[in-house]
Amino acid sequence: MNNSLLTLKEKIGFSLGDAASHIVFDNVMLYLMFFYTDIAGLPAAFIGSMFLVTRILDAISDPCMGLLADRTRTRWGKFRPWLLWASIPFGISCVLTYTVPDLSLTGKMVYATITYICLTLMYTIVNIPYCALGGVITSDPQQRMSLQSWRFVLATAGGMLSTALMMNLVDWFGGGDKAFGFKASITLLSVIAVVMFFICFSTTKERVVAPPTSVGFKGMLGDLRDIWRNDQWRVVGFLTVFTIVGTSVRGGVMMYYVTWIMESPKLFSIFLTTYCVGNIVGSAIAKPLCGRFCKVSVFIYCNLILTLLSFAMFFVPMDTMVVMFCLIFVIGVLHQIMTPIKWVMMADTVDYGEVVSGKRLTGISFAGTLFVLKMGLAVGGAVIGWMLAAGGYQAGASVQTPATLNTIISLFTIAPGICYLLCALTAKVFYKLTTEKMTQISANLVVQPD
Repeated sequence: MNNSLLTLKEKIGFSLGDAASHIVFDNVMLYLMFFYTDIAGLPAAFIGSMFLVTRILDAISDPCMGLLADRTRTRWGKFRPWLLWASIPFGISCVLTYTVPDLSLTGKMVYATITYICLTLMYTIVNIPYCALGGVITSDPQQRMSLQSWRFVLATAGGMLSTALMMNLVDWFGGGDKAFGFKASITLLSVIAVVMFFICFSTTKERVVAPPTSVGFKGMLGDLRDIWRNDQWRVVGFLTVFTIVGTSVRGGVMMYYVTWIMESPKLFSIFLTTYCVGNIVGSAIAKPLCGRFCKVSVFIYCNLILTLLSFAMFFVPMDTMVVMFCLIFVIGVLHQIMTPIKWVMMADTVDYGEVVSGKRLTGISFAGTLFVLKMGLAVGGAVIGWMLAAGGYQAGASVQTPATLNTIISLFTIAPGICYLLCALTAKVFYKLTTEKMTQISANLVVQPD
């Protein structure tokens, strides 16, 4: 195994790829529901159902993209070329999604469905290869943790660029025309994202050599069968669903929470920035923590503490603003400590699968994981849409009913807490790829010499 250290340039270059993805991913999680209901004027129940139903396409597109990436052969490697080929179409799909056409309500619903499908499809094409790239840059456990830690520091910064500044950009570009403000803002952010993808492509290198992959139909079916037989991959899939459902529910309802519960919409950017700063701190300390303690133990304890804090937030009086800001900061730190760990877990299941089956299924492994991630995001969006509709939420109203307010509070606090608890229990009972175990496995991997 090649134990040479990854350069700082490569770590930063790789991390910029996820920063580019988060410019869109965090926007979808935090603003798209609000954009659809309050800017485009679409029914919340319809949007919730659309988020969930369109995931049917991902059940086909994500595995296909993973199989295709595993079989890609170019002078640049398997995964890096897709960052070059798909980044511009990805940026265009972002702009189209945040465009409000001059159509009837039905026409807007059809347009929203089509453009949202295009956005998620392009996200699949660019992000599955990117995620898989993290598994082939190095097989060294410590270097892999360092790489993912750097990744989420810069990814969080990219998300903060997109989300904490988004409403200010909307006001600056659009003034009173919020629809144009959203479109112009996402156009600017999409250009930045495309540049970041290009930098990621040009500064990284694929080192881990995979055994030859069968290109026939039977070979593809065999890959799907083998990845499903990887019990640790299935465990990480469940962890991903639980994590993203909780995150997307809290993120998607944050705008409603600050507006109707904290009763100060102008505080949203500050509140979100506080959470994002916590994320950056969490990403930065993830590697030192995992260098001292087993990453699986750190992951479990972070989820347990997040469970307690989320439930506690439900009982915090709304007039204790300082306490709310302190809680959201600590939640941001703990959540982002475990995020790089979970992505290392994903890469570890690929190594584990190679030892068990003799096949290195990097692309299809991350494709499956990204599918369940997007499924979790869709479930989170659907839960928000359906619960807001059930609670009687009225877009543009001057007041909301007590039932609506209670729904918003529960979505922001209790729902994420339940998801964190499920994560902790699942990892404790079923996940077995500890740091010690992965050190043994990585010793058998082959990498290209520098």
